[in-house]
Amino acid sequence: MQKEIIINASDDLQRIAIVEDGRLAELFIESEEKERMVGDIYLGTIAKVMPGIQASFIDIGLEQDAFLHFSDVGDAFREYAAITGDDDEIDDSDSDDDDDGSGGRPKGKKGGDRRRSRRRRPPSQVQLTRGQEIVVQIFKEPVGSKGVRVTTEVALPGRFLVLMPFDNKIGVSRKIQNFKEKRRLRRLTRSILPSGFGVIIRTVAEGKSEDVLRADLEGLIASWREIERTMRKSRPPALLYKDMNTSSSTMRDLFSEDVTRVAVDSRKMYREIRAYLNLVAPHKVDVLQLHSDQIPIFDKLDIEKQIQQSMARRVWLKSGGYLIIEHTEAMKVIDVNSGRYAAKREQELNSLRTNLEAAREIARQVRLRDLGGILVIDFIDMDNEENRRKLFDEMRREMRRDRAKYTILPLTEFGLMQITRQRVRESVQMSVSETCPTCQGTGRVLSKTSMLTQIERWMRRFRAKSKDLRITLKVHPTMADFLTEGRLSHVARMMLKYFVRIKVVAEHTLPVDEFQVISRRKNRDITKEFIT
Repeated sequence: MQKEIIINASDDLQRIAIVEDGRLAELFIESEEKERMVGDIYLGTIAKVMPGIQASFIDIGLEQDAFLHFSDVGDAFREYAAITGDDDEIDDSDSDDDDDGSGGRPKGKKGGDRRRSRRRRPPSQVQLTRGQEIVVQIFKEPVGSKGVRVTTEVALPGRFLVLMPFDNKIGVSRKIQNFKEKRRLRRLTRSILPSGFGVIIRTVAEGKSEDVLRADLEGLIASWREIERTMRKSRPPALLYKDMNTSSSTMRDLFSEDVTRVAVDSRKMYREIRAYLNLVAPHKVDVLQLHSDQIPIFDKLDIEKQIQQSMARRVWLKSGGYLIIEHTEAMKVIDVNSGRYAAKREQELNSLRTNLEAAREIARQVRLRDLGGILVIDFIDMDNEENRRKLFDEMRREMRRDRAKYTILPLTEFGLMQITRQRVRESVQMSVSETCPTCQGTGRVLSKTSMLTQIERWMRRFRAKSKDLRITLKVHPTMADFLTEGRLSHVARMMLKYFVRIKVVAEHTLPVDEFQVISRRKNRDITKEFIT
């Protein structure tokens, strides 16, 4: 598989595209108003403790308090508390933890959850009090009306290692399959690791020498010492550590030996990435290219078109079928449609082919749009149990490319497949769009006939209480055309029925499902006076 990293940078927006075999696979966007927050470390104050939901809210200086679930209170917090008198010991046993490749955060065993795979104290033993100072790290961006989610398990990701302060465990990414290599890395790391620290050895550390790992470790420890100095002289709420921006973190987390090209259209970023590659992978510097063509880089490489397609509600398949992707408050729903009639004797086979193609495209769309939370997929019905199993296996195989944690359940009796996927930030569509001020996100507005009914109700109330006989009715241009079309138009009928002279005015600034009435005698807006 040919893998490329394409970066488009401007003064107020950075877009990073991951391209696999010429097709857009992942997209990361960072703007001034939506700056990356995952990985930032804060000194905060516990604002509220809510045992009923096993969580607390932490004031870290943001508009909304951060959410800390009791299950995200781990050994790091106990060690921080030990500075003020808590003498809990830390288990020094080794462990194998996952590496999610997106910041070096360890992940647990459940889909959508990055918690450590070690045992925790029961929630009843989590001692948090209001006003208490606490060090937390953001691991989920704010989504919708929810604030950031934080953990006390602070981790500093490097290129090859993830430093875990207050912990003496050594974990190795499960993606390193060679047992001898895992043992070598563990022994090597243990020999250079200072007391009181733990690490996760990342996948890209495979085959690396002691000097390379030592340099990465020393840089991480120096960063932690600086955080400690900042912590001692700060008062909450305070930002202790700001993680890399999106482009830098992408290079740190996604650049690997299989990357064949890194193209960037910013000279400043080109120099930064070149310096980074000279440090960590000098033999791969030649893959870096500076795009200086007049044609924008995303247009030149056909990425812009693919981004626009990723925003669409309908996604076409090569077979003629299509997907419908809908966002709801609680979940994402994907509907698979054949798009054409299949003969009855071939229906099962055609359904299988369309479903298998849809599974491959869904796995790509999930990564590309960064869909998180609960996903429900309505595949085309199939009667054959063997075909249903083939579809489940195909989806599992395609989702293996996904770096996020996920869980896939087999098809239900109704042909539905359920997936939970780790949600770290808003989906791409949510990050580049906002709720429509007209339809308020529903995607639908009142029909013209419903609007006409509302106007007539207003007219009845108006005539019952007012003696005014001349009004101006302001509506959206499409509604104005609807009211005035034909010889005996709708507005003409209302004038005859209610004995009122009505002047219809097309107002572009009005939403399509609103109207405004002006009294021509009083020369003022009287709309609200006759609305119940």
